[in-house]
Amino acid sequence: MRILLVGGSKSGKSSLAQEIAIKLANGGPKYYWATMKPVDREDDERIERHIADRAGLGFITLERGKGLLYGELPPDNAAVLFDSVTALLANEMFGAGFDPTAPERALCELLALSEKCAHFVCVADEVFRDGAVYDDMTEDYRMGLARVLRGLAKEFDASAEVSCGIPKFYKGGLPE
Repeated sequence: MRILLVGGSKSGKSSLAQEIAIKLANGGPKYYWATMKPVDREDDERIERHIADRAGLGFITLERGKGLLYGELPPDNAAVLFDSVTALLANEMFGAGFDPTAPERALCELLALSEKCAHFVCVADEVFRDGAVYDDMTEDYRMGLARVLRGLAKEFDASAEVSCGIPKFYKGGLPE
């Protein structure tokens, strides 16, 4: 099963994704795929919270913020919690200068990776509602993220918006 969870900052999407991945794994291997490259103390604290949340739950952590298909991959029977599409795209788009082709590459790699796993639960930030006017590069990123999320939602079994830890499914639903 492939599930996309999108929500605002501190919406509960990562905690929900964790619960879903554990349920889908059904005793099998569970991987947490981390994409954030910390740049400040706030990022370090967020990473520490996520690690503490997973403590004792049996997740194997993979840390790769770009080039998803290069290097170690989880086994075919794994349930993967991928956190997050938002950080992945930022890493790909702004890693070594600005790369406007990053959204299409990220989408292709995410789809390919999701097909290699028994279950794939993908988390992304909702960054589209504030109504602010941004510079061209930020708008390119936001539009690129929107294209990636639409592509994932189209191909995945389920997609939901998460608010206060509660998912509203627009496609599919929670696993049985």
